[in-house]
Amino acid sequence: MNIATEITPLFLLATLAFLGWGFWRARKRGSVAVWVWLQGSLLLLPWVAFLGLLLFGIYLNFAGFLLLLLVFTGLYIAVGRKARQLANQELQARREQLARQMEGQPDSLGSLQEAPPEPSIGTSEAALHRLSAEDLQAIQSIFSIDTFFATETIPYGEGAIFKGNLRQDPEVVLPLLLNKLKERVGDRYQLFLVEDPSEKPAVVVLPDEIVNYRASTGAKILAGALLFFSFLATLEVGANLFGFRLLDAPGRWVEALPVSVGILATLLMHEAGHRWMAGKYGVRLSPAFVIPSFGIGTLGSLNRIESPVPNRKALFDIAFAGPAAGGLISLLVLLVGLVLSGSAGLYVPTDLFRSSILVGTLARLVLGSEFQSEVIAIHPLVAVGWIGLGITALSLLPAGQLDGGRIVQAVYGRKTAARATFITLIALAVASFSNVLALYWALLILFIAREPERPPQDEISETDGQRDALALLALFLMVMTLLPIAPALAGFLNFPNG
Repeated sequence: MNIATEITPLFLLATLAFLGWGFWRARKRGSVAVWVWLQGSLLLLPWVAFLGLLLFGIYLNFAGFLLLLLVFTGLYIAVGRKARQLANQELQARREQLARQMEGQPDSLGSLQEAPPEPSIGTSEAALHRLSAEDLQAIQSIFSIDTFFATETIPYGEGAIFKGNLRQDPEVVLPLLLNKLKERVGDRYQLFLVEDPSEKPAVVVLPDEIVNYRASTGAKILAGALLFFSFLATLEVGANLFGFRLLDAPGRWVEALPVSVGILATLLMHEAGHRWMAGKYGVRLSPAFVIPSFGIGTLGSLNRIESPVPNRKALFDIAFAGPAAGGLISLLVLLVGLVLSGSAGLYVPTDLFRSSILVGTLARLVLGSEFQSEVIAIHPLVAVGWIGLGITALSLLPAGQLDGGRIVQAVYGRKTAARATFITLIALAVASFSNVLALYWALLILFIAREPERPPQDEISETDGQRDALALLALFLMVMTLLPIAPALAGFLNFPNG
């Protein structure tokens, strides 16, 4: 039984369970939330249908899958229109309610407009208190002609959006506004200086409990369970490298343990890099949710930023630190393994190295003439380092809340990050026709991490040239790790039968 046959039923059941859980949560929040849930679910349903048909031995060709995508895309657009219509009606009702509350107050808050349908900051999952007229007036008082001159006040969620003119550099204005906000309303609200859809400065103020939260006990238990299953999966990978299956020979688990420890140690370094950098900026991260995989042990880990990020430089540094730490360790392990490779070890086809430009090129340079045979002996550290580089590369995919998506958002902004996510999902969809694991990774992004990271408190100030260069280097190494070697390059590197 191959990997796809083993994983597909479990993945399909898990996806349906998550969809059901999402519907249960949305139903408690009202009709608008249900329609929004339905619209999001329509992004997943083509993939769910593809997997379901695959279970029954029906494999859609590219034309059939494209037709399926077009049908669900049409439904997605129609449901989205309905959701926006209901949301606008609800916002209009709340606008009128707030206007009635403001009767008798001085007319200094600007005009009340409808909130844009696309929010700039994530909204609360619980029904929280609405922004009172007293709090709104206190918040409005923090603006001045020498910092941010507010011209419009827009009710938004449990907070408000203030449009206006920025009078100084964002690095100067933001600390002044934050200090004034704390003086007026204490720690009950958080402030974000962002770009609105027209790329003009705007201030978003939301209750602290929306943007500053902690993982629930259930989330921590889930993180622990995923780590345990990932440990078992990495043990199975180690067993496969030494020519046996763990279920058939459980007593030999000690033989597979070094490989498992090596893979998880790489992942630990990756996560430690994130947390070390987050600590420097005073940002709190959720527990790491390690994604198990029967193919390579784990697809990496996902985490959630639980507290506001100061600026785009901080967002870049936190996102980049993990792949930098994990990637460097993996590269070092790979090179040591290649140096130790020789006449004894794990015997693998030399053509296996065609699946990665970076690893194949390094192997050719280090192993030299030994690379001419069709089968080559490698040290187990080569497999550990290669898997570590693969995990790092997957985390650098420029999509949603993956490390790569956060890096693109920090350097190029939210709009570019959204486009990069779309392109990445298309690329994974195409790759899934030759590698089913690409399909699972696309589903994970769609379901868990497709939305951009929420903006930092200073979204307007850009990163610097050094960070921009590091972003391009990270994305380049990601492509070099994941892309296979083309026949022309294989011939240049003197691969057997290249």
